[in-house]
Amino acid sequence: MADLEESKEKPVERKGRLTVTLVLVTLVASIGSSFQYGYNVASINSPSPFMKTFYNETYLSRYHTTLTTSLQNVLWSLTVSLYPLGGFFGSLMVGPLVNKIGRKGTLLLNNIFSIVPAILMGTSVLAKSFEVIIASRLVIGICAGLSSNVVPMYLGEMSPKNLRGGIGVMPQLLITIGILMAQIFGIRFILGNKNGWPILLALTGIPAVLELIFLPFFPESPRYTLLHKGNDEKARAALKHLRGWEDVDDEIQEMYQEDQSEKAEGRLSVKNLCSFRPLRWQLISVIILNMGQQLSGINAVYYYADSIYGAAGVADDTVQYVTVATGSVNVLMTLAAVFIVDSWGRRLLLLIGFGTCCTACIVLTIALIYQTTVNWMPYLSIVCVIVYVIGHAIGPSSIAYVITTEMFRQASRPAAFMIAGSVHWLSNFTVGLIFEFLLSGLGSYCFILFATICLATFLFIYFVVPETKGKTFIEISQIMAKRNGLEEKTDSKEFEDLTSPTSKGMPIEEDGVIKSAL
Repeated sequence: MADLEESKEKPVERKGRLTVTLVLVTLVASIGSSFQYGYNVASINSPSPFMKTFYNETYLSRYHTTLTTSLQNVLWSLTVSLYPLGGFFGSLMVGPLVNKIGRKGTLLLNNIFSIVPAILMGTSVLAKSFEVIIASRLVIGICAGLSSNVVPMYLGEMSPKNLRGGIGVMPQLLITIGILMAQIFGIRFILGNKNGWPILLALTGIPAVLELIFLPFFPESPRYTLLHKGNDEKARAALKHLRGWEDVDDEIQEMYQEDQSEKAEGRLSVKNLCSFRPLRWQLISVIILNMGQQLSGINAVYYYADSIYGAAGVADDTVQYVTVATGSVNVLMTLAAVFIVDSWGRRLLLLIGFGTCCTACIVLTIALIYQTTVNWMPYLSIVCVIVYVIGHAIGPSSIAYVITTEMFRQASRPAAFMIAGSVHWLSNFTVGLIFEFLLSGLGSYCFILFATICLATFLFIYFVVPETKGKTFIEISQIMAKRNGLEEKTDSKEFEDLTSPTSKGMPIEEDGVIKSAL
């Protein structure tokens, strides 16, 4: 009898595999959306002197006077800071859109927020308008805010649990590749020059066009199709394409079980999620992780990088190549995270990442203080920058959205991503807003502040965040229920009461509507 029960459980333990459909939809969604996010982070860095000249020349031709230094600084600050502000607004749109038109539908709609500003930025010189660049940065920030939340949600809901980590890191990998490509195209003799920078900005529209062409051929999230739309047939068809086998009953049953176990929650809004005790520590965890990711000093390290390289004797015309090399390290370490996240685990990579960043910030502070008095200190500074980038790529940058996907179930996931994305982009915006003041007030000692934030996040992860690799969404929910002081009942016996032989273990469906047995 025991052997019979064991044999029945074997299909549940069948491991998912990388099918052609799963690989292609991951690449199409990540390249079409996440690549743009990274590309637009770095696309204005290299051509900034030429863009500022364009701003001044346009202003001069209109008003017959040059821009004052303060006004030019304001205009450029808007160009930079409206991008993360747009990301915040995009994050607020996630919940309503993914619930109304689905994950795939939201990604397709989102391409409007990329193609239109790409055209406007590419034609800004012909139109003699710097205002369209500033406005486009806000709109393309909305695109980034949506894509940075919806792509991990879409891919996480389609992935088998044993591959969910690696596939969940793919969007971050494409973000780093987008940053690297913007750095390469921004080299002076390519597009980072007086004539090429409008083309550099406009290239962001190409991945959006590709996504519009190819993404419609791939399925919607099976979980959304089944649990939101109540379409069992389409959900099964999607799973069969994604998994590469016909028998998907076990996964469908797990989805129904997840749905029944959270019936009491209903579809949570942001307001309800913030006050819902059974998800309290899940919400606190993703807020801390996203704040830690953005407030850990990654932007400051990149800001300081050029001066650190210069102090080590790197020539000005060579710095851009060293920056590309640093971007390449970022890509390689994020790629490494794709392959090890499902074997090493999310928690370990987060601890290694934040621990490495904390150590690098402390040593970098010492190196910057003594770089003018000790001749080998500038080289130590370069090592610290590279080590920091490695640590951030392998943990904080890669894993935060994977954790957000896994800690929340279907009804609460959209609201959770809205909150996580809002925290992410507001933290990004805050760093950009106050960093100059930190720099003028603390100098190189500002990295001690970042080290403290890294240490605090490390300790939080160590004591609070559980390991989620290889677990179903229900199993993760049960682990967190104990943290929240609750015991969640999701035993198989309870679920068996919801099924009947006539429905082959599935809740009864009548006229396309799923009927709960409860």
